[in-house]
Amino acid sequence: MSRKIIKSKTYLYDEKIETIAEVPEKDLELLPLNKDLKIIGKKIPRVDAEEKVTGTAVYTFDKIFTNIAYGKTLRSPYPFAKIESIETSKAEKLKGVLKILTYKNAPDIRWYGDYSKLFDQTVRYEGDEVALIVAETQDIAEKAASLVDVKYKELDFVTDTIEAIKDDAPKIYKRSNIPEIRGHAHYSRGNFEDGIKSADIVLEREYSTQVAIQNPTEPHGSVVKWEDDQLIVWDSTQGVFSIRDIIAGSLNIPESKVRVIKEYMGGGFGAKLEAGKYSVMAAIASKEIKRPVKVILDREEMNLAVGNRPDSHQKIKAAAKKDGTLTAMSLINYGAMGAYPAGTGVHWPLRSLYKCDNVETNEYRVFTNTGRARPFRAPGHVQGTFALESILDDLAEKINMNPLDFRIKNFTPIDQDSKRPYTSKKLIEAYKAGAKAIKWESRKPAGSSGGIVKRGLGLASQIWWGGGFPPAYATVKMNRDGSVQVLCGTQDLGTGTYTFISQITAEVLEIPMDTIDVLIGDTQATPYAPSSGGSTTAPSVSPAVYDAALQIKEKLIASASAVLNIPKEELTYSNGKIFETKNESNSITNPKLIRKMRERVLIATGARNQNTDKYAINTFGVQFADVEVNTLTGKVKVNKIVAAHDIGRTLNRLTLENQFHGGIIMGLSFALMDERVIDEYTGKVLTTNYRDYKMPTIKETPEIEVIIVSENDPLVSATGVKGIGEPAIIPTPGAIANAVYNAIGVRINSLPITPDKILTALNSRG
Repeated sequence: MSRKIIKSKTYLYDEKIETIAEVPEKDLELLPLNKDLKIIGKKIPRVDAEEKVTGTAVYTFDKIFTNIAYGKTLRSPYPFAKIESIETSKAEKLKGVLKILTYKNAPDIRWYGDYSKLFDQTVRYEGDEVALIVAETQDIAEKAASLVDVKYKELDFVTDTIEAIKDDAPKIYKRSNIPEIRGHAHYSRGNFEDGIKSADIVLEREYSTQVAIQNPTEPHGSVVKWEDDQLIVWDSTQGVFSIRDIIAGSLNIPESKVRVIKEYMGGGFGAKLEAGKYSVMAAIASKEIKRPVKVILDREEMNLAVGNRPDSHQKIKAAAKKDGTLTAMSLINYGAMGAYPAGTGVHWPLRSLYKCDNVETNEYRVFTNTGRARPFRAPGHVQGTFALESILDDLAEKINMNPLDFRIKNFTPIDQDSKRPYTSKKLIEAYKAGAKAIKWESRKPAGSSGGIVKRGLGLASQIWWGGGFPPAYATVKMNRDGSVQVLCGTQDLGTGTYTFISQITAEVLEIPMDTIDVLIGDTQATPYAPSSGGSTTAPSVSPAVYDAALQIKEKLIASASAVLNIPKEELTYSNGKIFETKNESNSITNPKLIRKMRERVLIATGARNQNTDKYAINTFGVQFADVEVNTLTGKVKVNKIVAAHDIGRTLNRLTLENQFHGGIIMGLSFALMDERVIDEYTGKVLTTNYRDYKMPTIKETPEIEVIIVSENDPLVSATGVKGIGEPAIIPTPGAIANAVYNAIGVRINSLPITPDKILTALNSRG
């Protein structure tokens, strides 16, 4: 298929991305609706399920070599300090110690945009890197780490966001804790003051959300090995190509000399999009000792040093007319980046979800002596949606309007910034389907439920991108026996990428899924695909796989035409063979055809299409929560969550429901228990393990009902797929918060909604 070169423009989180991509010259034929397909859209078990449940799946943690060495990172015990001296001689004398890297002998590699070095003499949070000890065993490395003698000069620190913006707060970089460059983001449209003047009701509220830690089952880590001047890295990463480029740039070697491999992965929610210092440190040590090196972080390090969902301190002002029309909204937010630069924005939901002509937002990124923020499943949207949906419920109550009707009143079919229509927005359909499933008509006025245990219903909407983008490529190879291998540089985070690639290939070529082998996550063996973040994997990769499979099918039909001496138009392809339409007995199977072609392997590479510039691409949805609140204990029980969403085509109903269940449980955790706790006097993190860092168990998991109101989105791509990873979590905390208010009649403006906050609020009401 002919191709063209384009400049691809898209948003990933809050960042505009422009790349050069090769895309199909012409649009592909649209994949039929799921009702007309045999495999796509069905509940297909994961193709890698057996490997995972039997323990034969190879994770980075499992990678081993006969002469492998083990690394342990020595980390700062203080939130802010200057290293005055570091003495490693005692540790070096320990039998089995092979190498110790510190700021004294490590290369001068800059990190976080020159805000830090690989090892810096100034440590700016508890957990900052001080040294890497490499030894024969993990136990020896850990013992040696305890023998390194470091003299610190402790500095005044600040770990609280609001305290950090005060004039007399300790300065992390000897200047304002809100950096001049990219520290402040401003947005406006219309005239906010005019919108306020035209309103009948004006509300101003403050909301806060906590810092949350990602804590995937599989910790971060790398195994590195040099083969002459070639570096091979096995990494638990969400982006093999981006990790390759960062490591190559850090070591000042060509990208062609770095190979990154990621086979299986035990979870990645955004923090694994970036290369860790541990990968580069391991590569340096491995080259010096001429042995493979393995650095896997432990659970304490995971809670200290690999990123978090930043907090938010939001002030929202919203105004509406008596008929429910929103006339103005404003947002001021402060969020902690941690010790190094990172994004903290929460403004997108307020800016884009509802029709409002007059909007103004101001956001401030704040340095604190804490671990650095990183993208975390729908970064910014979870915090921003909680606050937005809370104040909208309060506005609706003030004008005596049903919260659902209020949202429908302010529905917009066009993007508020570009004024482009959406490729698809079935949010009204989602509202109706979700309301029916949760029995919304049974909802009572706030606080009117009788008894000690009060029941409430709440809802919250969501918007996300999730449309995917080029460049993304996939290669399909058909062997002489009819089996197929699909190669793609994407990643499977545990979300089912292996499976949907197999499904698409099997659907197009009409062959059994067990004859298809998928190879992904290898920068040397596979064509390029983007990192797996922002709900972009399936929408970016599925069209490329579809394109490649269609090309193989076309090659087979064209070749059969020559072999059978029958015009292509008179041939039919079905179930792995080609036959004369009028005489099915005159046929040839794929294996026989490939042999007659004298091909050992039939190959085609597909590409993801260019996104339309006439429409805005987003996902939409709503979640309804049914909760009970015990007014004596303050305990919240979530009985049921209904998730109704417009997310394009469903590729696999089983993995889709898995994704929604996981996202909803994670959202419930953020609403009710997730929280990093820091001692204000010492700056030390108190929640560094699964015992102290609270997360839901099966006991807290509610009934979950998933409703998909979309069949596909043909304006996005030939497969019509949009992402679901982020939409699954975004509205959950907001829906639960609104349900809690409906139950007790008192608004909790701070997450997590813990029993003490509920009891305090009830007592203050009297």
